[in-house]
Amino acid sequence: MKLLLTSGGVSNQSIRDALVDMLGKPIAESTALCIPTAMYGMLPGTAVTTWRQIAGQTSTPMVELGWKSVGMLELTALPSIDEESWVPLVQETDALLVCGGDVLYLHHWMRESGLADLFASLSETVYVGLSAGSMVMAPHVGEEFVGWKPAAGGDSALGMVGFSIFPHLDNVMCPENTMADAEKWAARVPVPGYAVDDDTAIKVVDGVIEVVSEGHWKLFER
Repeated sequence: MKLLLTSGGVSNQSIRDALVDMLGKPIAESTALCIPTAMYGMLPGTAVTTWRQIAGQTSTPMVELGWKSVGMLELTALPSIDEESWVPLVQETDALLVCGGDVLYLHHWMRESGLADLFASLSETVYVGLSAGSMVMAPHVGEEFVGWKPAAGGDSALGMVGFSIFPHLDNVMCPENTMADAEKWAARVPVPGYAVDDDTAIKVVDGVIEVVSEGHWKLFER
């Protein structure tokens, strides 16, 4: 997959341009599936936000970009549905729009649903992550971001990239996400870490990492 890992969605023209480049065609000619599953890991507080994200009524743009079509894929439902009913849908879609919420809850359902098993074969699909939807691609998320706890414990995620992500850097709505907090997080995470604000995204194509930003960010090397 081609990865566009954002903190605050497609929040500026630079990130939008990167998305169009990765799609290889205009957004208006591209199809997308919105995956809101991570938000259910933070109920009841996210009940209204979940609807607003799907409806394109939040400050973190993804579904409202002018897609040719947008569907919804709820991962918690997939184990009860025959694979032939949903796997082709994923394979034929140009972009997966993966919402924020609880990252380890999202990780659990990506594996439980079977979606994660498809990722290696989706070479042309653009994966657009928002907050937890981006963090889930990392090997570890950091203890600061453990909310919903998996049965096995720990903070492991998919490990599809070799770095971790600290989102919403210096966002006034997240007072615990300062640069000082990011530095403490990075000291405990066993891989390189990117602290990114909501105007920054990390683009990963064929293993090549590129930071796309109209804001500020920092890479913590190991």
